[in-house]
Amino acid sequence: MRERMVVGNWKLHGSLISNKTLLDEIVTGMAGVKGVHCAVCVPFPYIFQVQFALQGGEIVWGAQNVSQHEKGAYTGEVSASMLRDLGCSIVIVGHSERRALYGEDDAMVAEKFVAAQKGGLIPILCVGETLEEREKGITANVVERQLQAVVDKAGMEGFGRCVIAYEPVWAIGTGKTATPQQAQEVHAYIRALLSEQNKGLSENIMILYGGSVKASNAAELFAMPDIDGGLIGGASLDANEFVSICKAAAQVA
Repeated sequence: MRERMVVGNWKLHGSLISNKTLLDEIVTGMAGVKGVHCAVCVPFPYIFQVQFALQGGEIVWGAQNVSQHEKGAYTGEVSASMLRDLGCSIVIVGHSERRALYGEDDAMVAEKFVAAQKGGLIPILCVGETLEEREKGITANVVERQLQAVVDKAGMEGFGRCVIAYEPVWAIGTGKTATPQQAQEVHAYIRALLSEQNKGLSENIMILYGGSVKASNAAELFAMPDIDGGLIGGASLDANEFVSICKAAAQVA
């Protein structure tokens, strides 16, 4: 059976004081919970704080973005090796907000995917369609295009060292959630696409769902056969909600 994973994406939230309370409560709530990988991806300035709070425990940490460059005259950028220096093991790549708000196209996302792996990080590759694309019936085309860009750059072997997150853009931060059946349909499609080139890899890769996951709907989503956990936005800022989501994933593992 595939492993389970729940990743909190704090986005542009946090302070030294509120982070400490949140992390302390998550660590306490997750004590003794087995069967799920728990992680948080935090803003760059707080990675050191999170490293100090979580090192030596079961919860891992990472960043929400990474440069495609290792070093050079790239003011404001952060490389994979820098993240590794602070104990990061994962990084989100290609989140829909990065694509939509900052112009990261498929080619750039693929470059960041490769840079993350070269730097020793596990990329969490985000793919997904907008509401307009879903209404046009081209969800499968969009997801295939986003995945193929990474295949072209990293090869299929690259998917042996990553996590995929399907995030329907229309369900992020809107309160709308794809039904478990809608989410499962796309997750199954992603797995089938990968299976065409490497069946063993496709059966083992974790595919997370990201789109307004809450404690109230987590168990139903995670019960779907191809949904292996969640990439959690707003609910990851509430320790009780986040821990409940992690426990829901653990219970179906």
